[in-house]
Amino acid sequence: MAIIKPFRGLRPPREIVQDLACLPYDVMNSEEAARMAEGKENSLLHITRAEIDCPAGTDIHSEEVYNKSVENFEKFQQNGWLQQDENDKYYIYAQTMNGRTQYGIVGAAACDDYHNGIIKKHELTRPDKEEDRMILTRYLNANIEPVFFSYKAVPEIDAIVESIVQNKEADYSFVAEDGFGHQFWVINESGVNQQIEELFATQVPATYVADGHHRTAAAARIGLEKKAQNPSHTGEESYNYFMAVHFPDNQLQIIDYNRVVKDLNGLSEEQLLEQLSTGFEVEKMGTEIYRPSALHEMSMYLNENWYKLTAKSGTYDDSDPIGVLDVTILSNQVLDPILDIKDLRTSNRIDFVGGIRGLGELKKRVDSGEMKVAFALYPVSMQQLIDIADSGNIMPPKTTWFEPKLRSGLVIHKLD
Repeated sequence: MAIIKPFRGLRPPREIVQDLACLPYDVMNSEEAARMAEGKENSLLHITRAEIDCPAGTDIHSEEVYNKSVENFEKFQQNGWLQQDENDKYYIYAQTMNGRTQYGIVGAAACDDYHNGIIKKHELTRPDKEEDRMILTRYLNANIEPVFFSYKAVPEIDAIVESIVQNKEADYSFVAEDGFGHQFWVINESGVNQQIEELFATQVPATYVADGHHRTAAAARIGLEKKAQNPSHTGEESYNYFMAVHFPDNQLQIIDYNRVVKDLNGLSEEQLLEQLSTGFEVEKMGTEIYRPSALHEMSMYLNENWYKLTAKSGTYDDSDPIGVLDVTILSNQVLDPILDIKDLRTSNRIDFVGGIRGLGELKKRVDSGEMKVAFALYPVSMQQLIDIADSGNIMPPKTTWFEPKLRSGLVIHKLD
């Protein structure tokens, strides 16, 4: 069963939370981070992207940047911009997008659960990205940003969350610049905290990494590192845990993650359409944006026209948790054999566009001449993600896109 503990969070006062909270470090570059933090001396970006306070051109992985993160982290605490709760507790974090709200419980997940497979993953990680987050965590001695987890919904946990959000004013409530709403409740009642801990320990056999595989891997490795350095290790130290927001699976929705390709691998448009007809029913839909409406249906944008591509029966395997995915079908039937794109991680002929940008972004990139063809996919379901993670399989690259992104800075987990 999953071990998810309450913890003493480090949090901002209510009056500055909207300025302090920010998007995750990995959804922006240095220039964008600087613009986002402009005029906000207490934005958490001064900690998570501290290169914005260093001379232009400073290597973002340099010791200078990590030291600036530490300096700014200490400054935030000294100035009272981050204040630590007196007792261990859970927190509720709600996100609202397009009138739809999802409620997660912020708790400390066990590093051991990651190593023994109770925390399940569905993506591979890159060592360089893991190392960067490990170094920052090591310098700050804190999980500065949460990871995004899911679990199979438990009615008793849902009832507790519902009771709190209906009967208690949110400690934080704001709408961010992107229009998404964020609310946050602190659970102060010791009996409720104990009940939540027991429910996770008895009703939740596994949790699933939805977003944040690199931060999760880095946090778990830091736990092992600190364990090895402590001759008096007991297993109860804060470094044995890391911060995650746990959402019930039935509240989450995965957004499509689409592909754009720079060329047709020497084919004419007519030759591409002819080769596609081997594995797909190809239907020209015209100039209006066409969005896939079902599994095994995708759309293609080529030379100012949209096409509906429906995979033919027998060209995929619905009994295979990987083979059933439309990203797999696209790779196996189009990207690899027709367009000669063998490795999605290394090819410079393909790019990926999160569905949050809309299908108009695909059209724009093709019409501009930057790309030659675009493919829009029907989104993966939470059940598919869980099936893949449970089976020990790994999804193809760039398969899932979760939105809204968790805001960093609502609460921080210190490792001592």
